[in-house]
Amino acid sequence: MAPLKSLENEYPIIDSNFQSFCASHTIFSVEDFLLYDLDALIAFADNDHTCSHTLKQGIDQLLSIIDSQQPPLLNGLQLFEDAKQNKHVLPTGFEGIDALLGGGLSEGQLTELVGPSSSGKTQACLLSASTVAKHKSSVIYLDTSNSFSPQRIAHLVGQTSGYVFNSQADHRYLQEVLDRIICYSVFDLYQMFDVLHQLKMKLKCQIGKSDCHVRLLIVDSISSLITPILGGSGPQGHAMMISAGNLLKRLANEHNIAVLVTNHVVGGEGGTSKPALGESWKSVPHVRLLLCRDYGSNVANISILKHPSMASGKTASWTMYSFDDKM
Repeated sequence: MAPLKSLENEYPIIDSNFQSFCASHTIFSVEDFLLYDLDALIAFADNDHTCSHTLKQGIDQLLSIIDSQQPPLLNGLQLFEDAKQNKHVLPTGFEGIDALLGGGLSEGQLTELVGPSSSGKTQACLLSASTVAKHKSSVIYLDTSNSFSPQRIAHLVGQTSGYVFNSQADHRYLQEVLDRIICYSVFDLYQMFDVLHQLKMKLKCQIGKSDCHVRLLIVDSISSLITPILGGSGPQGHAMMISAGNLLKRLANEHNIAVLVTNHVVGGEGGTSKPALGESWKSVPHVRLLLCRDYGSNVANISILKHPSMASGKTASWTMYSFDDKM
């Protein structure tokens, strides 16, 4: 789906002011707009007393554009096929996840893995990183809890590729895979902002070059960086959380990379678990997946909580690899 900025010349009402308003709610493309709660967006526009009418005109214009570009009888299967044709996907290496998502992680989108401890979030991140790196693309991995391990990457590469690493050629192959995964230890949100702004400059420099593009950005975990700043009654923590989501989605959208983040769960009403970071963060991910597994089992289950072209509740399972995954 088109970035909002690309519509400005043809539709002047979608000007820089309207784009800034949308960006403040992590909306950068028509797809982001479709995923956002329209009633909530209109309410935000109403609260902007200086240009409320103009903002609502922009919202109406976007709705009109969407209506004119989508045939009225387009069914769900056609929408899914259209999404597959217009989006490249990156396999994660887990057959169950890839089958559920129609091939893997979509470039240009932010995918969130939600789950309790030991549900397989980190293993999914490590395998996604090694799978993309094996296909000769670069991965940026932001590790917030010292869970990244070259030994675990080697273990996954060996199990998925059949290498036993008893020859120089095998060791060279593994080193090439590891060299394509650039890991940063990040322990607070300010460090993450620094790394992401450096990445933004790097991505601008790689435009037009064909050698080893960055195609995947992983943050494991985003909630461990954001949760500490949300305490108290002040608005600063909330604003920084939205800024973080804003930056991640902008990187995905402008540079067509897949972004994968992990989030923990907290107790909800009636004792049921729900994703951490609250209602404001819920609108940030394009795709939201819930991971869980029974204690002692190596079979993990995954279900769709949110997806732009698939029904919520769709599930799959996969067998986790044998090393002990505590995340």
